[in-house]
Amino acid sequence: MLALWTKAADYLRFKGNERGASMVEYALLVVLIAIIAIVAISLVGDEVSEAFSTVGNSLDTGTGGPST
Repeated sequence: MLALWTKAADYLRFKGNERGASMVEYALLVVLIAIIAIVAISLVGDEVSEAFSTVGNSLDTGTGGPST
């Protein structure tokens, strides 16, 4: 009877740990994706800003489009 109780307790403990490990893994994935996004925005942000500024300035002055 004691052996059955020990096996049941080990099984329940293992199931609980598996759920906790999944939450930790998901949290690590979210943090990793956030870090990658921040780095990518930091590296490309200035170039994208300059491109939008160039487009905006050309629209304001009317240059850069097809001539009519």
